Amino acid sequence: MTFKLSRAACSLTLTLGAALCAGVAHAQSPAELARAANIPHPAVIAHRGASFDAPESTRASYLTARDLGADYLEMDLQRTKDGVLIALHDENLQRTTDIATRFPERKDKPVSEFTLAELKQLDAGSWFNSAYPDRARPKFKGLQVQTLDEIIDIAEGSPQHKPGLYMETKVPGLFPGIEHDLKLKLEQRGWLTAGGEVAPGKRIILQTFEKPSLQLLAKEMPKVPKILLLWVGEGSITPASNQTFAQSGEKDKAAWYARQQPKDKAAFEQWVDFAKAQGAVGTGPSAALTQGGDQSYMDLVQPWMNRYTHDKGLLVHAYTVDDPVDYKKVMDAGVDGIFTNRAAQLLQFYGRPAKRSVGELLTQEGY
Repeated sequence: MTFKLSRAACSLTLTLGAALCAGVAHAQSPAELARAANIPHPAVIAHRGASFDAPESTRASYLTARDLGADYLEMDLQRTKDGVLIALHDENLQRTTDIATRFPERKDKPVSEFTLAELKQLDAGSWFNSAYPDRARPKFKGLQVQTLDEIIDIAEGSPQHKPGLYMETKVPGLFPGIEHDLKLKLEQRGWLTAGGEVAPGKRIILQTFEKPSLQLLAKEMPKVPKILLLWVGEGSITPASNQTFAQSGEKDKAAWYARQQPKDKAAFEQWVDFAKAQGAVGTGPSAALTQGGDQSYMDLVQPWMNRYTHDKGLLVHAYTVDDPVDYKKVMDAGVDGIFTNRAAQLLQFYGRPAKRSVGELLTQEGY
């Protein structure tokens, strides 16, 4: 993966050509690649904020991730009916808000059919208290959907630590022009310079599962680091089998996901090559988790896959890993950063423990 030819070696290998020796060829290590892109190595990417400890994509979650010291606040961007960029993962609002109570006749509608004022009426925190009573806090009730502007305010709001933004264009086909909108917002907020570069003191990574969106991001923001997210299945890496989970008769979806593989090496390599051709700095592959669970997917961080990606001069950021056993497994396989819901735990694993506990930080912020 990494090689360096000494001047003495060059003098003995004339058959390699004068051009190779004159340049003293050097393939950058992953750490060097990260440094060149101003990306921490290894990177702690707070997946929807500190979303193990507080309701995902809410102010409480992002404040906690920031104050723990996460390198990035990660979010899925969608656009409201009146053109505002907001953070929400799902294509509708049922799982993480009280939309079914507030707007029952519209509960299945996508974000694009609601104004920001309507979304701000929703309770985006109570579901967490019901789902995770051991982590519930009364003040989570009534937490609101967050705009990109509000998350930027959080990222900028602490004198101790200013995390970067790691932003996904979510289902971008539903939001034509979202890549351009994102560029305008980042320019407006001073995160991009007039020349299209990431502003000094800021860190940005753009991410998407969609090839067309990566192309548009490359067109709109060619100088901003980008990641192509990887999956096996329709619209992504061609699978070895076209059998669906429903057709398989399996009961454990995580186990089924873990068995899904690219059709062949070429099917995987094609996506890495596409990322490279579009100027991306890396890929974001899924990981199969030791204990399974609803975040356990295809094992796309196999050592050979990471070596191929590194050989192309790209980084590897794996999603979404929360257990020290799996932190070690994916790091040993060669990844360069991890999406995690448990930023405190990953920081501890990397030898960068937070100065205060999650509980102390939530209490300090009024939760």
